[in-house]
Amino acid sequence: MYDSSSFNCFVRSIGPIRSEKKEVLILIWLWPFNKSFDLEACKSQFNIESCRLTADRDLYDKADAVLVHHRDIIWYPSNLPTSPRPPHQKWIWMNLESPSNTQPIPHLDNLFNVSLSYRQDADITVPYGWVVPTHQELNNFIPPMKDKMICWIVSNFQFYHKRAHIYQELQRYVEIHTFGAAFDQPVSEESYQEILSSCKFYLSFENSEHNDYITEKLYNALQLGTVPVVLGPSRQNYERFVPRDAFIHVNDFPSVRALAKYLLLLSRHETLYRRYFNWRRHFEVKISSFPAKHACYSCDFIRRHKEYQVLTNLYQWYWGMNGELDEPWFRSKDHVRHVHQNLNQIDS
Repeated sequence: MYDSSSFNCFVRSIGPIRSEKKEVLILIWLWPFNKSFDLEACKSQFNIESCRLTADRDLYDKADAVLVHHRDIIWYPSNLPTSPRPPHQKWIWMNLESPSNTQPIPHLDNLFNVSLSYRQDADITVPYGWVVPTHQELNNFIPPMKDKMICWIVSNFQFYHKRAHIYQELQRYVEIHTFGAAFDQPVSEESYQEILSSCKFYLSFENSEHNDYITEKLYNALQLGTVPVVLGPSRQNYERFVPRDAFIHVNDFPSVRALAKYLLLLSRHETLYRRYFNWRRHFEVKISSFPAKHACYSCDFIRRHKEYQVLTNLYQWYWGMNGELDEPWFRSKDHVRHVHQNLNQIDS
């Protein structure tokens, strides 16, 4: 059982949920991907008050919660706190990668109290981006000048990925401008924005298909004025987060050839193409700021939720595994090598 109200499971509560003005202290145990960030961002960037972030491990005993990024945990997990945990303290498991690209480290069940993920059924949900209403209706959006039809930027190109098969077939019918490490064309942040803005369509292909796993590949394309062609979870799942006429889903078509014919049609008829920007009269895109937003949202959650809870079946919830990991299987050198190879190739 996953003891969290967000999973519709039993939670042992010691009292009503209430908001308090008392300052909450969150200890960042491991810098996510070993990169620091502004620990004073909660009030200034996200209007979250009574929150204090710290990376000072000497404050461990005083911390209301310890935030741990899954990708930075060492095997078995030997780089987590070893001192006794204060009774009031919660540990927060943070992970933004999909289950397919997340290594299931042993001994995580019953270790953490709160989950933070892109998933809607996590205790703390922080998606890669948001589409939010504008304060007033805007004029018709005029997309940036385009000199390319379809673009794709990718660093993790694996032939067994579904997106690789779609790309290879699609390029038989239309020209695709490719960039990124996978095509020996590294892209800087500045050139990334220029490339996306210059393309009529962008292949917002996820590296794996999981519910709610919709990354910056979609939101950046929307924000920079191109039409995303998405591959990931179902269209229905995408429509939970973005307007249905803001993107094109690969699964809308009976074949890749049919998709190519539709893209060519839109490319030749500007009026039809611009319909994919009608949503911008009423909405705008916000991109999540990782990891500052995640740390601040964690602090706000801990401030508002005092009830006791433990994540008792993290493996089943996130990876679909039944029970604790089988350690002899997990120690397999071939398996470990395969997992690490996959993780090293994940594109951000």
